[in-house]
Amino acid sequence: MGMTMTQKIMAKHAGLKEVKAGQLITMDLDLVMANDITGPVSVLEYEKGGFQQVSDASRIALVMDHFAPNKDIKSAENCKVCRTFAKRFGIKHFYDTGKAGIEHALLPEQGLVASGEAIVGADSHTCTYGALGAFSTGVGSTDVTAAMVTGKLWFKVPSAIRFYLTGALPKYVSGKDLILHIIGMIGVDGALYKSMEFAGPGVTSLTMDDRLTICNMAIEAGAKNGIFPVDDITRAYEEGRVDRPYNVYTADSDAEYEKTIEIDLSTLKPTVSFPHLPSNTRTFEEIPDIPIDQVVIGSCTNGRMSDMKAAAEILSGRHVSENVRTIVIPATQAIYLECLEKGYIKTFIEAGCAVSTPTCGPCLGGYMGVLAAGERCVSTTNRNFIGRMGDKRSEVYLASPATAAASAIAGKIASAETVIG
Repeated sequence: MGMTMTQKIMAKHAGLKEVKAGQLITMDLDLVMANDITGPVSVLEYEKGGFQQVSDASRIALVMDHFAPNKDIKSAENCKVCRTFAKRFGIKHFYDTGKAGIEHALLPEQGLVASGEAIVGADSHTCTYGALGAFSTGVGSTDVTAAMVTGKLWFKVPSAIRFYLTGALPKYVSGKDLILHIIGMIGVDGALYKSMEFAGPGVTSLTMDDRLTICNMAIEAGAKNGIFPVDDITRAYEEGRVDRPYNVYTADSDAEYEKTIEIDLSTLKPTVSFPHLPSNTRTFEEIPDIPIDQVVIGSCTNGRMSDMKAAAEILSGRHVSENVRTIVIPATQAIYLECLEKGYIKTFIEAGCAVSTPTCGPCLGGYMGVLAAGERCVSTTNRNFIGRMGDKRSEVYLASPATAAASAIAGKIASAETVIG
């Protein structure tokens, strides 16, 4: 039996000719990542273990993004732990306030991940990098300690679900709507410890930002990873970013999948996940008038340039509802700068939005938009669990940047088509 894309990458990094679902293997890693929440735990375990070296400082990335710029003494202490560790071992890929960004937007942008590579991170949304045809997955902080010291980790090879895409997305429908549609279809455990592998002619109609968003939320279906084939869009994205040779893997024609799910992209509609699970999805014919208090446009899911553009085009010449606090968070410094150059920041501010420096901030109820009891937020983030963005009695509705911007204007959950025609 042949191998899937994921299995081929895993076999290569394990030094094996082939692997099968369920097999336990040890893999060499190309990059190990932690942030200002998980990194300090990894450093603490490193110190407890009495280690004196790292395997390869050039293959470690530490990104200060969850509570940076530091919001309080504890977050400042956490970042200091990571700064000290980075200086001690000469970790080149250390990203702090002023040169940082949200990790899963920053690392691909900086060329730190590439097709065919194996990446782990102490953050569940590390599965984002599968958009580039890499194997990437989230692990625990102690796993990151082991990976930093040895350059290796053990894994169970996942089985796979194949998503065969045809057609192209309609206007105002994006990769966020597609992944919400999929999670609504299969559930939050529908791909538990499986690889979500995307294929079919519809893939070519998806931008790299679409793919990054889709793989980012593979974990919300329980998946071990999400992965896209490498094509001209991938190569164009990596050109000028990735400064090293990389490998391209394709699934064998006889690769084994648990099932294949076919999706015609042209049939999809703007989709919203209602509280309190990403799988609780509805399209607008099913959504009543629901007034909202806040909108957040940003995060590792939807803070990229195309997301900023989609929001700016809808907000241009319009103003957000007086009852809605609207927070826009470009995901990296480079994206922020491009927004300035294109006039998007001016558009956001004139529309009545607050624009933040790059940070995860409100996504995890950290800061820059924490909700009070009873408040509702439409957000382009990836999770809407109870208490995710603040008080346990608040509500988070997940949506695309277009839907979020339209909702900010309408003062209620609304589609872009409804607001601008």
